[in-house]
Amino acid sequence: MIIKVRVIPNSKRNEVVSRIGSILRVKIAAPAVEGRANEELCDYLSDFFDVRRSGILLRKGERGREKTIEVTGRAEEELAEVLNTIP
Repeated sequence: MIIKVRVIPNSKRNEVVSRIGSILRVKIAAPAVEGRANEELCDYLSDFFDVRRSGILLRKGERGREKTIEVTGRAEEELAEVLNTIP
């Protein structure tokens, strides 16, 4: 499954804030320096979707706040159920 993510770095904690249309808004505690926020985002999303870390691939947006993430390792229906729990 491909999802679009808008990252808010330097937050107090890691959390999914909301979903606006097809874009998932995620707060990440790490600063956007030397790829730390990207790494923490991928680690957090692997826990959030309950997949292995290798199942989260950053496809686009390495240097921007808007990112395209590919999630593998679970059925697309299961991933959609997780996404539907977000307000």
